[in-house]
Amino acid sequence: MLKTKSGAYTLLFIVALLALSTFLGLEKPEDATVAVFLAPEVLFHIGSFPVTNSFFWSIFLSLVLMAGAIKLNYSIKQQPGSFQNLIEAIIEGGYKFIGTLNRNEKQVKILFPLAFTMFLFILVTNLFSFLPGASAVTYDGAALFRSVMADYTIVFMLTLVSVVGIQIAAIVANGPIGYIGKFINFSSPLNFVLGLMEIIGEISKILSLSFRLFGNVFAGEVLGAVMLFLMPFFLPLPFLFMGLLSAIIQAFVFSLLTTIFITMAWEVPPKESPVAA
Repeated sequence: MLKTKSGAYTLLFIVALLALSTFLGLEKPEDATVAVFLAPEVLFHIGSFPVTNSFFWSIFLSLVLMAGAIKLNYSIKQQPGSFQNLIEAIIEGGYKFIGTLNRNEKQVKILFPLAFTMFLFILVTNLFSFLPGASAVTYDGAALFRSVMADYTIVFMLTLVSVVGIQIAAIVANGPIGYIGKFINFSSPLNFVLGLMEIIGEISKILSLSFRLFGNVFAGEVLGAVMLFLMPFFLPLPFLFMGLLSAIIQAFVFSLLTTIFITMAWEVPPKESPVAA
């Protein structure tokens, strides 16, 4: 980089930006602090029910997505335009991707709406938190905007939908008796221990899915807030870019893991053949 004049000028420019960002970041009141809340803030109450900022935007964005889906459904043309071609390409690409994970066409038709809806909802709610100036807007002393996936309650409920889908697929594949027998098996001490491990495995899916999504989104929020507080100009841009990239990746990972877990639960285990004496 330093072998050419343009490289040297670029390096000096970056250093000057960092120095300016640091200098401007020092110019803040002595009592200035970074406000980071693990729990969402309450905006208002409906009767005795508290409506938090994350819950409000989850409902709002859900309605926006549903309205957009209905609008697209009624605006489909026989000769599609560029926008309709783009939407169809995204949906078709997602459907084919699910098909690479599950070769059963009938199961793909059932699984794709769930996985794609989860991906779209998480992606939109994550990207919504990157609106410029959103964090500075307040309502009645509380932050109006908050990343929906930074609220563990909502993430936990979304994870429960995923895990319930996994259990339904396992019941369909094994039958009610076979499903219960996977967890409660007194045929031998070893099978009993394996059944307990299966129970632990199902519980761990809730923790792994929810903590991965919540932890990455919330950590990105905290890191961005700290960087903006310390050096409010220029320096936070790489961290915001990483947060934006993480927002897209986490939406993909959550829907991907849901697809894989349900596909695995749908698989019928081979029956053990009797051993000849």
